[in-house]
Amino acid sequence: MGAPVERTRIRRLPDKAVRERSTLHAVLDAGMVAHVAFVHDGHPFAVPVAYGRDGDSVLFHGSSGSRLFRHLAGGSPCCLTVTLLDGLILARSAFEASMRYRSAMVLGACSVVEDQEPALRLISEHLTPGRWAVVRPPSRKELAATLVLRLPLDEWSLKVSDGWPDSGPEDEGWDPPTGVRPIRTVIDPLVLEP
Repeated sequence: MGAPVERTRIRRLPDKAVRERSTLHAVLDAGMVAHVAFVHDGHPFAVPVAYGRDGDSVLFHGSSGSRLFRHLAGGSPCCLTVTLLDGLILARSAFEASMRYRSAMVLGACSVVEDQEPALRLISEHLTPGRWAVVRPPSRKELAATLVLRLPLDEWSLKVSDGWPDSGPEDEGWDPPTGVRPIRTVIDPLVLEP
């Protein structure tokens, strides 16, 4: 179980906080896109990245020519988030409408992964299991153009919303359909190129 620190303590709806590392791993393993946020030259940026979990860290990659990725590689503080949307909560009032979700936030600084090929294989296998074995491996030139970063899962928070609609006395007389509209991510079979 992860002990919260002040920066990652959930203040808004703290009953939705989950501290089990196994649940954090499950959320990261289920997601496919993370957003990495940081400040560079006084401006905020949030970059979407493909990623994969490697034990107690997250690996992601970008261009070695990217000033933003070089900034992250230099140890700049960052925040990585992954959110899985599981459903829409439809209540009697617009105010009580909400979402079912699982949302992870990781704070820290990245380090550069020197042995890139196994890291890239891990990311590829996270997105498409079995694919690495059938594709051409990266060339030296491609590896030189790629920067793989590792963010440790040392400081994190996890919030899970899995409830039902709330209503109060002010909602009496309003009878729209209420409940949860589930949302699923479905990966269809490959559509072959013509």
